Amino acid sequence: MTTQIKHITVVGTGVIGNGWITRFLANGYRVTAFDVDPAAEGRMREAVKNAWPAMERAGLEEGASIDNLYFEQDLEVAVRNADFIQENVPEREALKRSVIAEIDQSAKKETIIASSTSGILPSTLQADCTENPERVMVAHPFNPVYLMPLVELVGGNATNPAFIDKAKEFYRACNMKPLVIRQEIEGHVADRLMEAIWREALHIVNDGVATTEEVDASIVYGPGLRWALMGPFLTLHMGGGKQGMRHLLEQFGPALKLPWTKLVAPELTDELAEKVISGCEQQTAGVNMDDLETRRDQFLIELQELLEKYWPAASLTGKL
Repeated sequence: MTTQIKHITVVGTGVIGNGWITRFLANGYRVTAFDVDPAAEGRMREAVKNAWPAMERAGLEEGASIDNLYFEQDLEVAVRNADFIQENVPEREALKRSVIAEIDQSAKKETIIASSTSGILPSTLQADCTENPERVMVAHPFNPVYLMPLVELVGGNATNPAFIDKAKEFYRACNMKPLVIRQEIEGHVADRLMEAIWREALHIVNDGVATTEEVDASIVYGPGLRWALMGPFLTLHMGGGKQGMRHLLEQFGPALKLPWTKLVAPELTDELAEKVISGCEQQTAGVNMDDLETRRDQFLIELQELLEKYWPAASLTGKL
């Protein structure tokens, strides 16, 4: 836990918000959650309770407790004493801008306002802030937030880099891997890469080349295993042998262009949507989703332990 930040407010308690709540609690912080829906408190506490065994296995910080969680339905009350604010309201631009502007009016001027948005630019989010827009930024996580270490930090036109540095330190204290994005771009970095695979997967299913299960298997037992350790560039670099990427591009460069034929996403027709939906439902037939989440969480914990064992310097700043 960072000494400057002790009390965190999480605005919005959907899947992502509850994931943040769980991670912050596990790292010993006191968390106030805000949601306009009075029924959200029950769902929030149930979600944290369900995820807590995974946090216990991953390791809790001293003082970590579910009892450090509070629920508030008055936004001004929820944010006025916060040392850090994580916003997670639905992904609608007008709503996010309004909520962030309201937070900006009530929060302490030195308190960071970080949005979990996956696609809206930070300059857009901070456009209606009249008090301290320089502390507004994007901090985009990945599901499940309580276990996935990557968080993308993106500043807007008004963001002061000092606040980015402070946020980076804070997220590191939460056992995360903050990646500072150099410039604003729709979808940031990781989502743009995932969307490229999603686009191609839709074409493959739509054209009847493979089912959703076969597409998933092609990643799980193929590039996904290597990407978990090295990522796409280093994986291809090793594919070039002793000379690495230089040899790979010289020898295979022209051939690598052959699959670049599906640069535009297919139209999501009712027929394609049904193929994707029915395929996913067949993959999970007879499987309880809670059990699936538990299995996923256990896998992610063990996978990160394995990554640390074989790639201890695989940080965003460390050497290979």
